[in-house]
Amino acid sequence: MYDITQYGAVANSVTLNTTAIQKTIDVAAANGGGVVFIPKGVFRSGAIFFKPNTSLQIDPNGVLFGSNDIADYPLGPSRMEGQSLPYYAALVNADRVDNFSVSGGGTIDGNGLKFWKEFRTRKDSMKAIGQECTNLEVHRPRLIFIQHSNHITISGMKLRNSGFWTTHLYKCNNILIENTDIRSPFRPVGAPSTDAMDLDVCAHVVVRGCYMSVNDDAVTIKGGKGPYADTLPENGLVEDVLVENCNFGDSHGSVTLGSECIHAKNIMIRNCISNSIAPLLRMKLRSDTPQLYEDITVENCTGKAGKIVEMEAWTQFFDLKDSKTPPKAHIRNVVFRNVNMSCDNIGILMSNPNDTVENIRFENCQFTTTGNVTIQTNHPEAITYLNIIVNGMKLK
Repeated sequence: MYDITQYGAVANSVTLNTTAIQKTIDVAAANGGGVVFIPKGVFRSGAIFFKPNTSLQIDPNGVLFGSNDIADYPLGPSRMEGQSLPYYAALVNADRVDNFSVSGGGTIDGNGLKFWKEFRTRKDSMKAIGQECTNLEVHRPRLIFIQHSNHITISGMKLRNSGFWTTHLYKCNNILIENTDIRSPFRPVGAPSTDAMDLDVCAHVVVRGCYMSVNDDAVTIKGGKGPYADTLPENGLVEDVLVENCNFGDSHGSVTLGSECIHAKNIMIRNCISNSIAPLLRMKLRSDTPQLYEDITVENCTGKAGKIVEMEAWTQFFDLKDSKTPPKAHIRNVVFRNVNMSCDNIGILMSNPNDTVENIRFENCQFTTTGNVTIQTNHPEAITYLNIIVNGMKLK
């Protein structure tokens, strides 16, 4: 184990420890690998880059505290919003580091307040002149970015206050995120675009026993966007994702497919509790991106949500480029089974005009709602109800 204080790190929340922590990682890697340990205390740092055979462990009373100066996060080849492009490093970075883990029970705090305020200021100024501010206009670091890596574990951590997305995994396989508490605030200053988990061209993922409440989507399925997204090698499928025994606080969507997603397959949400105003399952349908969402199951979930399901057209940053024909979305085999929840209304299943929707099933569910007792949809032929009770009455 390599203790960062043995390489010059100082726990006073003010000293910038980037060089000392990176030296610790480099020494561990040069010696064949090992655990980089952050002890009790608050250690401020900019971006750090893990190398093969290294991992991160933080003491339960230890904090890796992010710098709020974007200059401490170098610009380099990256992946953001369904595109491969130069962007700023995260606080914790791992590229081609198989068997990478983040553990120990400590905290990674992105110290994002300054970035959130800068984004809100930019967004408000653009709105005042009738223009839209994109998420990339104000430079903000993510908390954790792991790419091109296999057998990843994030366990028992507290992830807080990211400047941008909290945990972004790109082209990774065999991922376990468990017993981790992820939060960013809605007020007094909202933390924009602080998704809890972004799964981007990943496979074989287990998210288990986590708590998530962030000022954007919680578990987010990504993979690419744009009219030619399905032809680009950097984009692709997200498949075999299990989200179980999680607890969802407020967000924009507990589990969300999109807004940068071309193919999601075999997504299971089970034994989860929601205490949220957000949809339990949210599906964003872009009319500028070919999309296939298939084999999605929600079962044995309880609690409350704004909607059980929300599927609607998504037009944010719409761009057909030079394509003359809007791509289509296909949604098929979505099942809600043994879901017992209260909600503002059961939901909405609306698509773009040329999309296809097949086999949406509700089985053995009980809903209590203060709003609509039926689902608003332009695909009633695709929906089947089997033993569904709404406000004590059987839904036909």
